[in-house]
Amino acid sequence: MNVYKNPWKIISKKDIYDNPWISLTEYQVINPSGGNGIYGKVHFKNQAIGIVPLDDDLNTYLVGQYRFTIDEYSWEIPEGGGLNEDPLIAAQRELLEETGLKAERWQKISEMYLSNSVTDEYCIIFIGRGLTQHKAMPDETEQLIIKKLPFEEAYNMVMEGKIKDVVTVSAILKTRILLLENKI
Repeated sequence: MNVYKNPWKIISKKDIYDNPWISLTEYQVINPSGGNGIYGKVHFKNQAIGIVPLDDDLNTYLVGQYRFTIDEYSWEIPEGGGLNEDPLIAAQRELLEETGLKAERWQKISEMYLSNSVTDEYCIIFIGRGLTQHKAMPDETEQLIIKKLPFEEAYNMVMEGKIKDVVTVSAILKTRILLLENKI
C-alpha cells in the first residue's frame, strides 16, 4: 500500500461561494474506506504572511485587534495576506502597514498549512531584524493597537494561553528555538 497516494476519489464538485479572498467548494467523494461522502474545501486566494519583528535588544511587536470571526480581541504578530506577490514583498508591506516598521534583514523561518482538514490556506513566516520606525498605514478595516515588549514576554503570553492565534503561536515558538540555538 502506498500511503502517499491519494485515497480520495472525486465524483463531482459544486462551487458554493466565491469572493475576492476565498471560495468554497463541495465535493461528492468516495472516501478512503470506499464509502460515499461529501467534503467541503475553503480555498484561500492569498498566502498568509506572518512577521516576528526583533530589535537589537530582543524586543518584539504585537498587534492587537478585535477579530470578527472569533468575536474576541487577539494579540498577534504582524500578519496579513499576500495576493499574487512575492512572500517577502508581502511581509515587508504588512510589517510597514501594521506597525510602521521596516526591517533591513529578513529570515524565512517557517512554511505551513493553517487548517488542512478544511482549507488549503498556506502561511509563510519571517523574522525581521534591523528595525527602523516609519509611519504605519493600516487598512481601513483594521483598528490596531501596537505593543512593543520583550520577546520573552511574548513567549510567556503564548505559554500562558494568552495568545491563541496559530500563526503567532507557531512563529513565537519557532523564533524562541532559533534564538536558543543561536540561529538568528
